[in-house]
Amino acid sequence: MIRIAVDAMGGDNAPGELVKGAVDAVNRKDDIEVLLIGREEAVTNELKKYTCPEGRLQLIPASEVIETDEHPVNAIRSKKDSSMVVGMSLVRRGEADGFVSAGNSGALLVGGQTIVGRIKGVERAPFGALIPTTKGVALLLDAGANVDARPSHLVQFARMGSIYMEHVVGLSRPRVGIVNIGTEEEKGNALVKETFPLLKACTDIHFTGSIEARDIPYGGADVIVCEAFTGNVILKMYEGVGGALLGLMKEGLMSSLRSKLGALLIKPALKETFKTFDASRYGGAPMLGLRGLVVKTHGNSKAVDVTQSILQCATFHEQGINEKIKESLDAGKGEQAAENQI
Repeated sequence: MIRIAVDAMGGDNAPGELVKGAVDAVNRKDDIEVLLIGREEAVTNELKKYTCPEGRLQLIPASEVIETDEHPVNAIRSKKDSSMVVGMSLVRRGEADGFVSAGNSGALLVGGQTIVGRIKGVERAPFGALIPTTKGVALLLDAGANVDARPSHLVQFARMGSIYMEHVVGLSRPRVGIVNIGTEEEKGNALVKETFPLLKACTDIHFTGSIEARDIPYGGADVIVCEAFTGNVILKMYEGVGGALLGLMKEGLMSSLRSKLGALLIKPALKETFKTFDASRYGGAPMLGLRGLVVKTHGNSKAVDVTQSILQCATFHEQGINEKIKESLDAGKGEQAAENQI
C-alpha cells in the first residue's frame, strides 16, 4: 500500500472537500491508503457522508490548525500538533509516502525544509507547478519557493524538473527552457546570463534555450525554469487571464437570443477544449528535492484537486523520483569534477 497523508484542515474548503477528495482517491486506486490528519470530530463528521473500502482511510488526530495569515516560521515552531506539522512528521519518519496540503504555503515551505529536509546535495527545493498548454502540460519551477536564486539552483531545478516530467508525466526527453525577455542568448538579467551557459553544458537534460512568457501557453518548453518571483508572477497571470477570458466568453454567449442558441450548438466542443486547460486535472505543486514528498495544492482546492494530488503522489512514489534525483545529482557532480580536471 502507498500511504498518503492529507492535511484535512488546510485551505478554504476544509475539511469537507479534503475528505471527499481522499474518499474519491481510494475508490479510484486500489493500492492507496490515505491518512486524514485533523480535528477528530470535524473529520469524522465528514467521513460519515461517504462509503469507502474498509481500512483504506485512517484518521490521525491533530488538535491545532495553521491558519493562512500566520507567520510561517512561528507557526511551524509553536504548533507542533497542527495537521501540517503532524503530516510532514509522518513523511520524515517514513510512516507516509507523501503529504498533501492546501494550507499556508509559507508554513508548508518552512516545514518541508526543516521537518522533512532536503536530499543531500540539493541546494534549494522548488515548487513545481504543472500548467496546461496547447501541447499538453508544462512544469513551471520555481513557482513560489525561492524568490532569490543562484545559477546553480536553476540548473538543479532543470535536472529535477526533467526527471519529474519524464517519469511522472511520461514525456521522453522533455525540453527545458529558461524564462527570458528574448530568445537571443545574450539577452536577460545577470541570473539568466550566468545560468544559460551552465544549462547549455548539461548533457543529461534537453536544453532548448530561452523561452518568452508569451510562448509558454503554446507549449514552447516542457520544463520552464526561473526563480520563484518570476515563476509566481507567471502562474498568477496565467490563472487570472484564463479566468477573465472565460468570464468574457460566457458573458458574450449569453448576451442575446442568437448567441444563446449558438452557445448550445458549440457547448460540447467548448467543454472538451476547456477540459484540456483545466489545471485541476494535473494535481498540485510538489516540492522537488526533499527527502520525502510534499505537495501543495491551491488554497481553494475542491475535491477533484485533492484527488488528483493524491494520485500524483502515488505516481511519484511508484516511479522512485527521489532516487532518480539523487542519481542525477551524483552524475552532475561527476561532470563538474571532469571539467575541473580539464
